Amino acid sequence: MSILLETKGLTKEFRGFVAVRSVDLAVERGAIHALIGPNGAGKTTVFNLLTKFLKPTAGRILYDGRDVTSLAPASIARLGVVRSFQISATFPQLTALENVRIALAAKAGGSFAFWRSDKTLERHNARALSLLEDVNLAEFADTRAGELSYGRKRALEIATTLALEPDLLLLDEPMAGMAHEEIGRIAALIKRIAVGRTVLMVEHNLGVVADLCDKITVLRSGEILAEGDYATVSKDPRVIEAYMGTGHA
Repeated sequence: MSILLETKGLTKEFRGFVAVRSVDLAVERGAIHALIGPNGAGKTTVFNLLTKFLKPTAGRILYDGRDVTSLAPASIARLGVVRSFQISATFPQLTALENVRIALAAKAGGSFAFWRSDKTLERHNARALSLLEDVNLAEFADTRAGELSYGRKRALEIATTLALEPDLLLLDEPMAGMAHEEIGRIAALIKRIAVGRTVLMVEHNLGVVADLCDKITVLRSGEILAEGDYATVSKDPRVIEAYMGTGHA
């Protein structure tokens, strides 16, 4: 597979503290790639660098072969790179269907007139229902987002993300705070929606990504510690040491 997203020597310093040091990351097109590590490993900082919410101190970011290091966040999004938290703040008083329709209207590039026109939103009904079906929420289309369970709220957030038609979907700990049964449901959902697109996800728990990801990059103290499939990284003595005592190995 070809490389869709790549970093070369990606580094971020904060007043002398090196949060990310010389990270060379290669995300293959069509893969589910996990960026994992214990607390403080630098995972979220890398995500913030990739989505341009932070500027790197050094290094380069390439997307589909193009150097995007200096692009603004909006420009990155227009290229098809969408991060879950950017649109994950659903409107609790609106239904699941209404939340997805608003995301679709935003993608269509209309003005904020859609807030005042039911007709503008209703033309997105069919696609919104299709997206809800994709995340197993069709039966909750008329349920207010604030009344959904935590796991279903995360599924709704993924549906609104998909409304933006990303080529590369960045998920920031999509299963954090979930019960065991919800983790399995969201993992299956991620695997299903990954068909035809590329997914890069940050996750703290190594076990969560065992049967989900094609490739895993393990960070520790801002540097790549190990990389490979689950069978490879889970047996790496350095990874075991990094997770020792955390209960997540």
